[in-house]
Amino acid sequence: MTCINESADVSPTATIGADTNIWHLAQVREGAKLGAGCNIGRGAYIGPEVELGNNCKVQNYALVYEPARLGDGVFVGPAAVLTNDQFPRAINADGSLKSAEDWESVGVTIHRGASIGARAVCIAPVTIGAWATVAAGAVVNRDVPAHAIVAGVPARQIGWVGESGHPLRQEHDAWVCPVNGNRYQLTATGLHPQH
Repeated sequence: MTCINESADVSPTATIGADTNIWHLAQVREGAKLGAGCNIGRGAYIGPEVELGNNCKVQNYALVYEPARLGDGVFVGPAAVLTNDQFPRAINADGSLKSAEDWESVGVTIHRGASIGARAVCIAPVTIGAWATVAAGAVVNRDVPAHAIVAGVPARQIGWVGESGHPLRQEHDAWVCPVNGNRYQLTATGLHPQH
């Protein structure tokens, strides 16, 4: 059952999936599409035409600016920001106030199962690969491979992570999840599950 708090501001043109919860003071703008089973935290912002897959969590005060695209099962931590302006200015060179026609929005794309830590910033346009983890407070200014863990300012890869969210350990020629034993192989194209 979908639950939208009475203090939330949800556009009538937004599409809200079944069993999605939108909490106090959250804002979901025009044309946004939220999949089933999502959880939008207190004070979170979902911009116009933003798309979220199923079972996403956007925590308190996170800001997801258009035209962001989030796959299924994406986690966006408290106060994280997904930007959309490569060259931000309040005014044009002639001193006039910038309007929507004076800039082109670019988005952040986050693939299935990836997690963005609290107060992290993803500077568009970047793509976060499936099951990747962006550490709290990181500033991401380039693409993040699937299963990578990145941290710092600017964000740099510090390891690999499995679907469980736990860092992988290297064992001989494989990377292994300490929780479920899943094994991964590192190739020239990235980290891939072993079959």
